[in-house]
Amino acid sequence: MDEELRSLTERLRRESGGAVPYERLVATGDLDELAEVLTAPGHPLWARELAAFRLGLAGDRRAFESLVLLLNHREPQRCASAAYALARLDDPRTARAAAALATNELRVAYALHPVRLLADLRAPESVPALITTLQRRLRPHDPYRRVALACVEGLGELADPRARPVLNDALAHPALAEAAVHALGRIPRQR
Repeated sequence: MDEELRSLTERLRRESGGAVPYERLVATGDLDELAEVLTAPGHPLWARELAAFRLGLAGDRRAFESLVLLLNHREPQRCASAAYALARLDDPRTARAAAALATNELRVAYALHPVRLLADLRAPESVPALITTLQRRLRPHDPYRRVALACVEGLGELADPRARPVLNDALAHPALAEAAVHALGRIPRQR
């Protein structure tokens, strides 16, 4: 069993109290049954999360909307699981959704996993969204240093020359300086 799936199922088993519906959702191979959980009323959040995650891993795009909602959830574990499933879903809408969540200043407290997802996706939207998000995090006394650090690390992974100016600006921030040096070192020199 995939480590992320094992971690998710253990967490959701506790959350569900080991209910019979939980065991059924874990065991079923019927993607239509999982999709039904996402659309039928009355299912608890743990059931919707489990169904969306399993559909995402299976490449079933019916999970997309649910996974995006979970990516923007206030509970970091739900965000992490959603990001993992979205990275494997292979839906062309994923990068745009992650970019919108990462750059939404009203939801910046929940932007860590969308930022990390953008770096994983390596999509055309990734670098511009990470640059925008990092620029906003470089304001004095910004409380979202983890988001800023994730942007710096993601830009380093992507090694796109467009990130050089914002990474140079990040050098002035002690919490980001070391990561910014490493990120800048990964960007090819322009000749």
